[in-house]
Amino acid sequence: MSLVWPVAVGLVLALAAGGKLQRLATLRWRGLWLFYVALAVRIVAFPFGFLPWRTPDGVAKVLYLVSYAILVVAVARNARIPGVAVVAVGMALNVLAISVNGGHMPALTSALRGAGLHFTHSRNSAVLSHPNLPWLIDRWAVPSWIPWGSIFSVGDVIVSVGAIVFALVATGALDRFRPRRGGDTAVAPAA
Repeated sequence: MSLVWPVAVGLVLALAAGGKLQRLATLRWRGLWLFYVALAVRIVAFPFGFLPWRTPDGVAKVLYLVSYAILVVAVARNARIPGVAVVAVGMALNVLAISVNGGHMPALTSALRGAGLHFTHSRNSAVLSHPNLPWLIDRWAVPSWIPWGSIFSVGDVIVSVGAIVFALVATGALDRFRPRRGGDTAVAPAA
């Protein structure tokens, strides 16, 4: 599943709640370059159609898991940022499902149908008759009429929640709901 929609929803909610996008620029990411390396590895594994190469399935599976390993390191280095630890839990569930199912995320045929997709094996997904840990596989669909819609898993839902929490906290949208520290003085009752 693409993070485009959860991040977009989080940012819209954050702006509606008074968050400021400028605050995102003040975040201090540790090892930001790791996110870019993970993205590059994933593009090598699953190149866009306009790129001049195709990666063999066996190599793509290894690179896919390597990209997740790099992301785990990057996320672990930034777990102090609200929402990022939640994203890490979702990613870990996806890595677990992929690892125990031969390097592909299994997908339910009904989810594929719901998303308007038709395949038995595509890039990082595969339809398996008896997947391991079936509660962690891609089992739901974003309707095909929604741009960039796809299929998603429990791990993807948790990643999405983390992305929304990140957007709300990082933009300061939730600041007005936090209790104030100090500065509040109690008035002594009249005698």
